[in-house]
Amino acid sequence: MNDARVRLRYLRQTISLLFPGPGEAQPYSLLPHPLVPRRLVPRSWWHPCGKVMVPSGEDTIETHLSQALGVPVRVVLHVRPARRANRKPILEAHGPAGPVAFVKIGDTVRTRELIVNEARTLDALAEVPLKTVVPPAVLHHGSWRGLEVLALSPLPVPDRTARLRRGAIPRDLLTEAVREISAVREGKHAWHGDFCPWNIALGPDGRLLVWDWERFATGVPLGFDALHHFFQSALRRMKPAVAARACVAQALPILAPFGLSAAEARLTAVHYLITLAERHAADGHEPLGPPARWLSPVVDAQEVLV
Repeated sequence: MNDARVRLRYLRQTISLLFPGPGEAQPYSLLPHPLVPRRLVPRSWWHPCGKVMVPSGEDTIETHLSQALGVPVRVVLHVRPARRANRKPILEAHGPAGPVAFVKIGDTVRTRELIVNEARTLDALAEVPLKTVVPPAVLHHGSWRGLEVLALSPLPVPDRTARLRRGAIPRDLLTEAVREISAVREGKHAWHGDFCPWNIALGPDGRLLVWDWERFATGVPLGFDALHHFFQSALRRMKPAVAARACVAQALPILAPFGLSAAEARLTAVHYLITLAERHAADGHEPLGPPARWLSPVVDAQEVLV
C-alpha cells in the first residue's frame, strides 16, 4: 500500500473517531495554517482536495471542545503523515475570534501515555518562573469517548516572513533554554526530550517558544537536549550512521557551554544515542533503521569510554 493510501485510510479512521453518528455532512478544512508548527502539518499537500465532508451532530469532538473551552468552536483537522509511534490527530480549534487552541487526540495506548505526560509536564511548568522558555498552557485535559484530549494555548509563532527576517535562533539562546529546562526539577537534570528545530521558534519578545513536551523526562545527563537538537538537524542532511558519528565528534563544542570536558562530552553523546535507540525500541518503531547499523559502530568506537 503506497503512502498516500495509508494517509487517506488514517484520515478516514480519524474522522469516524471524532465525528461519530449520523448527521448532516459538513466540509472541514485540511489545509495547514501559518500558526501551526511545521511538525504538526505535512510539508506538502498530501490530500487531493482542501476540504473533506464529515458528519456533524450533537456528540462530536466539536461539541466536547465547545463545552470544555467555553466558546463555540469549529475545527481544522491535521493528521501526521509519517508512520510514527506517536502519530495522532491534531485539531486546530477556531472560535468566533480566531484560533483558540491546538488539540491533541490520543487514540492509541502509546499516544495516550504521551499526552498524559505532556499535560502533567505543562501543569508543572506553569508553576515555574521561566525566563527564557515559553511553553503552551493547558486549556483542557480530559477524555472523550475513550480518547485522551489535550487542548493547548496557541503560541505567538512569527509568520514565515518574520522568521526569515529574524534569521536563525541565536546559539546563546538555545544554550540558555537547554540550561533552564534542565533545572526545572530540583535535584535532577531534566530534558524536553524532543528539542529539535521544528519544535521551537524565536518569539516576538526574544524568548524561545517551545512546544511538544510529550517526551519530557528527568534523571538524564546535562546537555541531552543540545545533543538532540544537533542530531535531529544533522539527520536532515546525513544518513543516521553519519549523523551519529558527527554527534559524538562534535560533542565537545556542543556541550562545552555546560562545563563538560572532552571525555565527559563524548560519553554523554554516546549515552544520548543509546537512550534514543531505547526509546525507539520501547515504541516498537525504528525510524533510523536497526541500531546495529547506526548506533553500534559509534558505541564500538567509543568502547573505552562506556
